Amino acid sequence: MEIEIKNLTKIYNKQTVLSINELSVDKGELIGLIGNNGAGKTTFLRLLTDLIKADSGVVYLRNQNVSKTEKWKFYTSAYIDTGFLIEFFTPEEYFSFIASNYKITTNEVQELLSCLTDFMNGEILGKKKYIRDFSLGNQQKIGIIGAILSKPEILFLDEPFNFLDPSSQYIISNYLSELHQKFNTTIIISSHNLECIYNISSRVLLLEKGIIIKDVSPVNNELRDELNGYFRIN
Repeated sequence: MEIEIKNLTKIYNKQTVLSINELSVDKGELIGLIGNNGAGKTTFLRLLTDLIKADSGVVYLRNQNVSKTEKWKFYTSAYIDTGFLIEFFTPEEYFSFIASNYKITTNEVQELLSCLTDFMNGEILGKKKYIRDFSLGNQQKIGIIGAILSKPEILFLDEPFNFLDPSSQYIISNYLSELHQKFNTTIIISSHNLECIYNISSRVLLLEKGIIIKDVSPVNNELRDELNGYFRIN
């Protein structure tokens, strides 16, 4: 089992914002995490990456309790928000920093960046400016590239399509789909962009007030209509 969750809860101000009794994710699944604002999507991803402490329960990545060991960090990567960026670095310095931590060679970095030339659209590399001085869209691109630079076997992304133009959304959607299909990467993506999620996910989880109310696979046209109906009503 790649990811396993048991009795996971998070409480803020005496209000339970996430409650998942049991969830299992097999290796190579690409899971789309959807729900309205306040559904608990970001809280869920933060618990998966041990960025916040659960009030109860446990998250296992390959049978390793994320709150008890750091071994899972060597095969797991994430981009949740701009807090993951080092704003006083240039993109090149940021990518080199990540590469050094994962013992990735310069040639391997260049190979990945060359695959994402269209995604960067000539706006990221060679600009001689700090990450903090880039637009939100380009900061988003830098964060996503940083997350996939280590060639993770497990990848978590929170709203990766935010701030991106339609072309960039299309490119990164295809790239993530390729990671899933060619390298059997296990991916969980949260997003309000339902079409992007439907198009690339092998499984979709719908959260409402911290509870998984639908867990569907495969994502066929009938299930798309059912999920879209939920958002039309809510």
